[in-house]
Amino acid sequence: MSRHSEDQGEYSTTERSKRVTSLVHEDEEDISTSSKRSRKHTSIVWSEFEKFTDGDGMSKAKCKWCEVTYMASHGTKNLLRHLNTCPNREVNVDGSVVQFDQGVFRDMLARAIIKHNYTYSFVEHEATRELFSYLNPNVKHISRNTARSDVLKVYEKEKGILKSKLLSLSSRICLTSDLWTSITTDHYMTVTAHYIDDDWELQSKVLCFSYVPPPYSGVILLEKLLSLLREWGIERKIFSITLDNASYNDSMIDIWRNTPSEGLKVIDGSLHNIREAVKYVRATQGRRVKFAECILQSCLKTSKKVRQDVATRWNSTYLMLEGALFFECAFSHLKLIDCNFVTCPSSEDWVRGKKIALLLKPFYDISTLFSGVRYPTANLYFYGVWQIQLRLIQARDTEDEAISSMARAMLKKFEKYWKCYSVVLSFAVILDPRYKLHFLEFCYSKLDMDDHVEFVRGIREKLYTLFDEYVTSMSRDDRSTSSTSRGNISVEGIDENIGDDIDEYDAFESEHFGSQSTKSQLDLYLEENRLDRKKFPDLNVLDYWKTHSHRYPELSLMARDILSIPITTVASESAFSIGGRILNKYRSSLSPESVEAELCTRNWLFGVLPEEDLDEESLIIDFQDYLH
Repeated sequence: MSRHSEDQGEYSTTERSKRVTSLVHEDEEDISTSSKRSRKHTSIVWSEFEKFTDGDGMSKAKCKWCEVTYMASHGTKNLLRHLNTCPNREVNVDGSVVQFDQGVFRDMLARAIIKHNYTYSFVEHEATRELFSYLNPNVKHISRNTARSDVLKVYEKEKGILKSKLLSLSSRICLTSDLWTSITTDHYMTVTAHYIDDDWELQSKVLCFSYVPPPYSGVILLEKLLSLLREWGIERKIFSITLDNASYNDSMIDIWRNTPSEGLKVIDGSLHNIREAVKYVRATQGRRVKFAECILQSCLKTSKKVRQDVATRWNSTYLMLEGALFFECAFSHLKLIDCNFVTCPSSEDWVRGKKIALLLKPFYDISTLFSGVRYPTANLYFYGVWQIQLRLIQARDTEDEAISSMARAMLKKFEKYWKCYSVVLSFAVILDPRYKLHFLEFCYSKLDMDDHVEFVRGIREKLYTLFDEYVTSMSRDDRSTSSTSRGNISVEGIDENIGDDIDEYDAFESEHFGSQSTKSQLDLYLEENRLDRKKFPDLNVLDYWKTHSHRYPELSLMARDILSIPITTVASESAFSIGGRILNKYRSSLSPESVEAELCTRNWLFGVLPEEDLDEESLIIDFQDYLH
């Protein structure tokens, strides 16, 4: 190195002189003994300098921060001075050097891989390593195998944390489960736990995304599920299981997706002209501009957009109809000025389109509600299902044969499921303080049920039976706790706390003869005035029961368990969506253990991350953009 560079290395500013002096005193021994026999370097500078011998046999030291080189044969004063002037050296406010923790770095890197679905080989890329070295020269680069190992460590750590939470829950746990076929045609079973925590927040956690080798019989899947529950230690805490592929409990998600589609095939001809009209105005830039002018001349000012549908997806068809119906006048005006527009819907087409949209709206609303990231409580489900049932009955009785035929086909399949889930859904809506039993009586009377009064009475009796089990269970737990906490010592069969016998009187009367009040918590709740649903349209039912848990201790526990029941397997489908991004064509060789670790840990740490649906966006056109 040139003498000029060495002079620069020995230069220090006045502002740094005090810090340098303290360091120099610590290293005076190095200076005085530099000519003596070599020994192990003890100076603090050697953690930030790399010593080497050049081609001429000269001993030199290179700064790890900025790579400036100094002579290293005459002590460390010049090296110490450089550390206080090094432009790349990271120093805290108090003057201490920023410490780099390799363990923290690897943990953060593993979490980044989990969150953003990076490949393990990402850590071996040349540019990646250059970036890490630039950020900190002390970094130790890792291999893809080490990255995979770090991901598994994060998975095991977070699994232990979640397991402890589940075991400590005072509430029950509801499950959803389903099978998924990967890009490699392997089958994976996902199991998701749904529960309300002690803060009365509804939680959803993926417990497993496990590879299932063939064959896929019900017995094998059941054994795998039971094994999973034993592994997590929650086999005695399960309240309900929602399955998508069980013959006795078909998922409602299939009803929403398949049943309306079957019905739409019946009236496909009625939708043809509306669908073709939408395609026509979207086809070219010139047609878009012309249709935008028709919208302007029709005085239609709105944020609604014209949307092309996917014919095999009924909710997409509903959105197409909703937009097209609003622009009916603009389509009619376009027919007058464009002789090529031969697929303009007739008046009959528009009338029928309105009926179809009215019929499909509750299907769309309920599927939107249950496809959200934050899964709703079970009380919200009854109203949506009842609306579907009511709309189908009304459509079945209409004079329009096409609409009636569609409704009959849909209703035949839908009624089969109504009988299966009406009771548990009724429980949930009763526990909504805005509705209670009054809403059940109203809804069932609208469904042309001759015995609707008896049916509601039967639901009420079943609710009381379930509540009695909670009261009995709580009483049993209280007696067990009380007996344990007293810890009475008996001598030859005589209780030493004999003076406390009278304290058991209240509990004895309550257990055998009832309390002074003959009304139970459920009685009091049902007799209490309902909340005004118009004043509380967005009532958080969990907040209500959390607030009233001191008034209804046993009833609130029952409400917490019932309201957490997942009605659909939407949670499983969300896991499948993430699984498809993890196990894609670029990462098809990932082991099942790695897939499960990445998917589950991503769910536990980050929840369900929103993803843009670019295909959906491409179907929408805002014609307001063509008016400028």
